[in-house]
Amino acid sequence: MANEGPNWEGLLKWSIAHSDGTRPSQNLSEEDQRWFMEAMQAQIVDVGKRMKEIIFVMQTPEQVLEAHGITAANVEDMLDELQDHVESIDMANNLHSIGGLIPLLGCLKNTHANIRAKAADILTTIVQNNLRSQQLVMEANGLEPLLSNFTSDPDVIVRTKALGAISSLIRDNKPGIAAFRLANGYGVLRDALSSENVRFQRKVLNLIHYLLQENRSDCNVVTELGFPSLMMHLACSEDAEVREAALRGLLELARDRPCGRNSLSEDEEQLKQILQDRIEGIGLMSLEDLAAAREERQLVDALWNVRYKEPSSRENGLLFPGEDAPPPDVAGKLFEPPLRAWDAKRATDTDT
Repeated sequence: MANEGPNWEGLLKWSIAHSDGTRPSQNLSEEDQRWFMEAMQAQIVDVGKRMKEIIFVMQTPEQVLEAHGITAANVEDMLDELQDHVESIDMANNLHSIGGLIPLLGCLKNTHANIRAKAADILTTIVQNNLRSQQLVMEANGLEPLLSNFTSDPDVIVRTKALGAISSLIRDNKPGIAAFRLANGYGVLRDALSSENVRFQRKVLNLIHYLLQENRSDCNVVTELGFPSLMMHLACSEDAEVREAALRGLLELARDRPCGRNSLSEDEEQLKQILQDRIEGIGLMSLEDLAAAREERQLVDALWNVRYKEPSSRENGLLFPGEDAPPPDVAGKLFEPPLRAWDAKRATDTDT
């Protein structure tokens, strides 16, 4: 029976027949008990043992795996399974103790792009809101291969996944942020903004915004590296989320008064023209489009007010009554694995 796999349909029928509440419960026969235990045990997984099996595959040379008929797709499936396991913070922290972190970092250099991308995705899950795993990855020099993939991998998906892992690794992690800055992090972010991939652009801009929030003095660095003009260019993007992210970065620069006055003054006319064009474009939107563009409208309004000290442009239809609230902070909600986010929410709900 075990060779045939669990009979879930039979289990469902048995459960309905014995637990529908229409008759008193009955003692199970030995045959029923044996069948039920076989069905359940077939689904019981020793997670620790299974993770070690996956680790063994990760640390086995690619050519050896291929010689034994294990394909890249097989490895990807195993990595998918590993990611499910490390959604648990305990399992994420245990990965290093059972010898899995170094092989996982090694997968960042795999010849198959999908495996490199999946390895970065797993690292994102491991370090998200997890100081202990952030420390372990930093101690294992995990930032270096992530930066390498982010800057030079030929596959944009791999680059995007590496950026996601970097963002989660350094978030709320001052040593991580310091290491990122020392590794010319802002320089690679600037170069990355030249990408034509809008998803990649959004993630780069969101990380820049977060870093500026964490350290206001960094606006001097981004100004010297030419970020304001790049952000202004992306503020004209056809992608709404890229526009919003670029405007968010410009607003962060403008709000830092000593820095903002210097960082945006050289492109003053260009910035003003961009904002005027957006105000005119917003004025032509339908009510439905205006509702969808609420955050962009708030950002344009806030940037205009901060930069030019003039009343907001409500007469142009930029904001409606009651929309004076500041634009939402999206940087703090990036790259959060859904199960861990749900677990955190459940803990909050329990406390209240």
